[in-house]
Amino acid sequence: MKTIVVVGGGITGLAAMYELQKWKKSNRSDVRLVLAEAAEQLGGKIRTINQSGYIMETGADSIVARKMETMTLIEELGLEKEVVYNATGRSYIYTDEELKLIPEDAVFGIPASIESLANSTLISAEGKVAALKDFYTKNETFTKNDSIGSFLEYFLGTEIVEKQISPVLSGVYSGNLSDLTLASTLPYLIDYKEQYGSIIKGLEANKQKFKGGERKFLSFQKGLDSLIDAFESQLNDVEILKKTKINKIVKENSLYQVYLNNQEIIAADFVVLSIPNTAAEDLIDDPELKSAYSNFKNSSLISVYVGFDVPDSVLPADGTGFITANSDELSCNACTWTSRKWEHTSTSGNLLVRLFYKSSHPSFASLEKMDKKELLKIALRDIQKSLKLNAEPLTSIVTKWSDQMPNYLISHPKSVAALESKLAADYPGIILAGCSYYGVGIPDCIQNGFDSARKIIQMC
Repeated sequence: MKTIVVVGGGITGLAAMYELQKWKKSNRSDVRLVLAEAAEQLGGKIRTINQSGYIMETGADSIVARKMETMTLIEELGLEKEVVYNATGRSYIYTDEELKLIPEDAVFGIPASIESLANSTLISAEGKVAALKDFYTKNETFTKNDSIGSFLEYFLGTEIVEKQISPVLSGVYSGNLSDLTLASTLPYLIDYKEQYGSIIKGLEANKQKFKGGERKFLSFQKGLDSLIDAFESQLNDVEILKKTKINKIVKENSLYQVYLNNQEIIAADFVVLSIPNTAAEDLIDDPELKSAYSNFKNSSLISVYVGFDVPDSVLPADGTGFITANSDELSCNACTWTSRKWEHTSTSGNLLVRLFYKSSHPSFASLEKMDKKELLKIALRDIQKSLKLNAEPLTSIVTKWSDQMPNYLISHPKSVAALESKLAADYPGIILAGCSYYGVGIPDCIQNGFDSARKIIQMC
């Protein structure tokens, strides 16, 4: 009998085990499946808290609908009746001590028409003139492996990138635009530049791809925990070990001795490492392997939910949140008006907001040292300044994700390839998985879990 151990009960590990169990049952395979999770509950960065009439997600808060809807997973898990979609609304950028609308006809802050550029209140007349370079300058040097920041600044100018585009893109991809490649962010921009001679014209011609369909994100009536619970309920032929940390993995001939924190040792034929790179790098005592892991970079994030006993109609009627452009004005990087964007999160219709504090912010080093009460005070100060709301909170949740947010730098693909090569050569049967390497969105993680399981199935 073969034994497969999946380390990490986050969404990637759950998807991998779900696929392995389907294979085991359909083929009546003689295999032992073990899922080990260090925490008390499964889910990893997905965790829902229901408190004071609010539904709050301490980690990921939604799923990209178009990616999830290409899978049959929601129906397989019996969740189709629980699905809810985001409400539509416009986003703002907080700058010059006020909320300014991101131009409606824009994609990640990039103008998708000349009118969008002309009507922007975020950049000066000089900045708009500089952006016109996009219409008459050819691309002769940039490839998809180049920095998206350099690409956009070259054709659209520094001002529009700094004031309108970077706040949006950096928020989505958790990194400085100069460190992120076109390939890992918006690879189609260089195709549009080649085909239409202009980034703006390309976005305008393909507008329906970005504007078509208002329901861009989905969740579940009781929160994203529903997805985790559904996975867990399906894994009836799996040994699920919670509060079980893996201390080390030792290769012995063709097997891997997996040492658990309860003194048990499992002899495994295959091991899926679906945990952050910061945790995985300590499991195998191999200097070359640790050197390969050292090339990955992570950042930190603090999330603060605050619920108020006031209706969410106190905020602009067409808005769902804002991003900050000037790091000196507020301590937060962004604020989602959760009760407006997700009706199911506030049973009373009262205001629930979520603020994000990222390690890219100059003040983050001091914020990271603060306790939860101090961080709540910072959040209330940001709310008062940006939303002009001075009220006592009804509820709050502060969550710290220290060194847990992967950054896909320009060197990231090479770093992943080098680590994969090392594992394949010296540790065949150990499979790398998870958002540290292959994509941070929930559908991406699920697909990566499926793909990891299929690699093992092919080797069995």
